[in-house]
Order: sequence, then structure tokens, then C-alpha cells
Amino acid sequence: MNALQVAADAADGTSAAAAAASTATFSRTGVASLLRRRFFYSPAFDIYGGVSGLYDYGPPACAVKNNVVALWRQHFVLEEGMLELEGTCLTPEPVLRTSGHVEKFTDLLVEDAETGAPFRADHLLEEHLVATVEAGTLTPERAEEAAALRARLDELDEAEMATALKAWAVKAPETGNDLAPPYAFNLMFKTQIGPKAGVVGYLRPETAQGIFVNFKRLLDYNGGRMPFAAAQIGLSFRNEISPRAGVLRVREFLQAEIEHFVHPQHKGHPKFASVADRVVNLFPRAQQLTTRVAVPMAVGDAVAAGTIANETLGYFIARTDMFAEKMGLTLEHVRFRQHLEHEMAHYASDCWDLEVNTSYQWIECAGIADRACFDLTSHSTAAKVELTVREVFDTPQTDELWVAVPNKGALGKSFKKDAQKIMAALAAADQDTLGAYAATSGAGEPVVVAVDGGLASGDATATVEPSMLSFKRVTQTVHGRNYYPSVIEPSFGIGRLLYCLWEHAYFVRPPSGDAGAAAAAAAANAPPAAVLRLPAEVAPVKVILLPLMRQAVFNGRLGEAADALRAAGLSIRVDDSGQSIGRRYARADEVGTPFGVTVDHQTVADGSITVRDRDTTAQVRCPSIAAAVEVVRRCCAGLGSWADVTAEYPVVAATAEGEEEGQA
Repeated sequence: MNALQVAADAADGTSAAAAAASTATFSRTGVASLLRRRFFYSPAFDIYGGVSGLYDYGPPACAVKNNVVALWRQHFVLEEGMLELEGTCLTPEPVLRTSGHVEKFTDLLVEDAETGAPFRADHLLEEHLVATVEAGTLTPERAEEAAALRARLDELDEAEMATALKAWAVKAPETGNDLAPPYAFNLMFKTQIGPKAGVVGYLRPETAQGIFVNFKRLLDYNGGRMPFAAAQIGLSFRNEISPRAGVLRVREFLQAEIEHFVHPQHKGHPKFASVADRVVNLFPRAQQLTTRVAVPMAVGDAVAAGTIANETLGYFIARTDMFAEKMGLTLEHVRFRQHLEHEMAHYASDCWDLEVNTSYQWIECAGIADRACFDLTSHSTAAKVELTVREVFDTPQTDELWVAVPNKGALGKSFKKDAQKIMAALAAADQDTLGAYAATSGAGEPVVVAVDGGLASGDATATVEPSMLSFKRVTQTVHGRNYYPSVIEPSFGIGRLLYCLWEHAYFVRPPSGDAGAAAAAAAANAPPAAVLRLPAEVAPVKVILLPLMRQAVFNGRLGEAADALRAAGLSIRVDDSGQSIGRRYARADEVGTPFGVTVDHQTVADGSITVRDRDTTAQVRCPSIAAAVEVVRRCCAGLGSWADVTAEYPVVAATAEGEEEGQA
């Protein structure tokens, strides 16, 4: 929620207390400081000054990313029995022209009329609207107008954007200069494939096209069975106009996409009942244009009411909500926003975005869309390859079909050699096309026939007079038919999910110890005891292994514990530095390490060993290294909780050497 939301709530009478209660508190500065300090990421090529929109991930972020991807693959690909492929990043221009990216993959760009500095128009307008409302100088009616405009920024075309920028007196942010008129800027990186006059290509703006062009092979691999889903995880590239907000808007990013192919008339899902009772936060169109507040709703109820278009779309919304929870996002700050009517692509029937609330407000992290059959029909037409599925009927059906009846003599006399091409085009036309031709001919109008390869004159169509062509209905028994599947597409931006996770997981542990120790830490300008409360499944390191202090007496048991933990498939770090154990715990807490295993004097004596939980800082003593490894393994695999551990093993007090625990 932001100032526009609060202003709108005040205008329509929504409780200010309710508005305040829904506002999240996130520490952007604290998270940014931690991520930079512990090398989660940094600007790419920064020793050369860096390039905006490009970031390098350090060891902890790489590990979290890989763990989130593994969790995504388990949750979707493996549990749903999907097919996975890996396509190329370089894509020839014809593919992206067919998909619409060459013509329509654009954002509106405006420039400083004096300096030429570029800005993304919708972002500039949004920031201006927020700042204007926060200034408190608008009437309630004008504030409501600002809120309504912000709700439909994605719908504005060039003319509407120009009008809005002028109406709200938006200027270039750094100079205060006037803005030039907005224009569409294509976001793809263009390149040449091959030397000299090679093939024009682009770095792919999404991974989806690699799945669509391989549909026929995927269908064959699946034994011709429908429905089925294919997934791809890989890099995509977008030449953002003005990258900002750190890793949230970048020019190279990791996507995880699913294309679920389903019969266009049968979009039920066999597992829908298993998620129908799942309550998710939905933000339908009606609420966006009225209350501007999301509503909790069971997915089954939303599908039954028509709020969500079909069961398969609803199923993936529910499964995405489950994934968000499993990876560590706080569901109170997760919602699914439905696209407004004019925001959707013309071919789509319903689209929802997974949005996550952060210090940057609501961030789109995934989209779940019913793309109908646009992609396969477009590529089939352009490539002249049938990307259809053969449906065999249980019992033969009787259909009435349109048939074109050309007057061959009249056609030959008028079109000469082109007559054969026209008759071939009519024979290849589908029923919808023939029906449209028949209606035109029946009205006494000439029929414009699209001719594959064009006419000798160079024209792509032939205008055929009614006297040269007639149509009739015939009855035919059919045993099956070919159809283009519809596509339900869940598409995830992994980098955005990671950043939202870091903000949701971040907290500062209250100081422990006496007041004197706290005062000393403050006087020394010590950083706060920051913690990333990451789920064990996605944490970059599962265990920090520590000797109580740096003494040779601990080395034997330390090596034994390290070998056992690694043999169990657990990622560990050994910290045998000379710092206090409390400071070493705190450093591990910062990067989200869920467990600490400590070798102390009792370990040397009898083989028992302590395991510490990051979130509670409680410790238990396990009777053996093997028992400790099993405790950690089960918790990291999601097979047990810390509550289960403390029920089995007694909680023990920290040793004297560990009294500084929790102090960074």
C-alpha cells in the first residue's frame, strides 16, 4: 500500500486503521546493507564503473538461487510430471516476429526535451502521482483521480500517456525540463547470427518460444497424450529503458516457465479438487477499480463464480501460492492480481500476476495466463508445420461441413495459371474461413481468398467474384479431428522472487546480554544483529560447524563431524576463526544458515554434540555426531521441525564461552 492507496481509501470511506494495518514494514536499507556486505550480489563490472541493469551474484545468492530453482523443479516439474527442455538464448527474427515480439514487445519511452535523457514513461508518471499525493495538496476528488489513473497505467497507449503526462505536469526528474512526446521502444537485444549478412536474431526476451516451436516433438515424446506440460528454466534478456530498484529490474534474468497444453473446450484439471479449498489473496478487476483491496477467496469458489476463468488456471494459481509459502514468502504479503481487460493480450482469456509486497510496494514476480491457442496457431501458419493434436472420438460423429465449389472455367479464364493456386487455397482453408467466405459470397460480395505463395502479380490475395465460386454444406461422418491446444502459462522471474524472499526473511535480533554489553556494542558502531530467516530448504549453507574455540584438541571431532555432514549431502562451512562463538553464530545467522553444530569439550570427552537453531537460538545436545547429522538432515529435507527436535532432545544452556551469542 502507498499514499495513493491511502488517499483512495479516504475518498471511498475505507477505514484508515485497516489501511494502516495492511501496510508492511520492510527494511530496505538493512537488507541492502546485508546483501552488499556479505556479497549476495554486486553491480557487474564495477571495477570499470559498472553497467546499469547488470548484476553478479556472489556465493550466498548463487546457492539460494540454485536451491529455489531446485525447489521449483521439485514442486512443479517433478510433482506434476512435466517435460523439461533447454532451448537456445539466441532466437532468429522470424520466430519473434511470429510471436509478436518484434512489433509489440515495447515500453513507452520519454526523453528530456533538452538533454535527451531517457525515462520509462509509466514509471515517471507513477512516481509523480505518488509524490503529488504524498505532498497532501490534492483534494480528495483529485487524489481519487490519481489513484484511478495509477491503476490503469499499463493500459495507456502513446496518445493517452502523452495526455496524462501533460495533464499532471510531469517534468524530467533531474533537470525539471519538459518531456518530449512518448514513443514505443522495443526491449529486445538485436544481433546478427553468423558473419557478414547473417541471419538477424535477438537474445530471447522469454523462454516460452523455445517450448512452442518444439511442441510437435514434445507431443510425440509424450506418446500423443493430452493434456501435458513442458517447462524451461533459463536466462532471458530485456533492454530495459531505465533499470532501477536493484535486482528487481535488470537486463538479464533467470526465468522459469511452464506451458501447460490443454484441450480448448476442456480446461478442467484432474487434481483441482486437491487445491479447491486453498484460500489465496485475489485482487480481481472489480476490486482494482473500486475498493482497491485484495480479498481472500478459496480457489474453488473463485472458479465456480467465474472470477478465475477455468480449473487449470485456478489449479496453477493455488500451486503457485503453495510454492510462494514453501520458499519462504509471507503469505500475508502475497496476492494474485487479475489483468484489466485492456491490459491483456488480445488473444488471452484470463491472466493473473503473483505480486509480493516489499519496501518497493507490490512487485510482479510471476504471471499465470490462459493464452488460448494463439502461439501454436501463429507458429503453425508462419512455419507451415501443423502444430495440432489429433483427437479420436469414442464414437463417430456426424458433422455438417462447408465445401467450396469453384467454377473452374470461369476461374481459369479470369486468373489463368493462378486458378490452380486459388483452388488449392480453398481446399486447404479451415471451416471457420470457409464459413466466412460463404457468408460473403451469399451476400453477393466478392470473396477475398488468401493464397499461399501469392499470385503471379505479387498480390497475396485473389478477389473472386460470386459467379466464379459457390459454397455448399455437406454431411460427413468423422472419427476424429485435429485441434490447436490452448496454453496455460505460469511464468516466474526467479531474481525478483529472491529479492522479495530476502526482504521477507530479514529481521534484527534484539540485543542479548547485559545493558553494558549492549551499550558497548552501540558505542563501537557495531552493525545490528541481522538475521535472514530463510527456510532450511533454500538456505545457502545448511550448517555452520564450529569448534568452541581455536584449539587443537577439537580438530579430530571437528573433522569427523564435517565428513559426516557432507556425506549426508548437507552444505556446510567450518568457521574455526579466533572470534568468539557468539560472533561466529551471528555471522552465520546473517546469511541465513539455519543450524549451528558446535564441537566442545564434552564432544571430545564422550562424542555428544550440540545443534543450535538459528531462529530461536536454542540448542540441544545430541548423544552422537550421527544423531546430530540426522536431526539436521531431517529438518533440511522438510521431514521434521525444530519443535520435533526439542521434543526428542533436551534444550541446553549456552556454555560460558558462548555468552556473546547473538551479538554481531
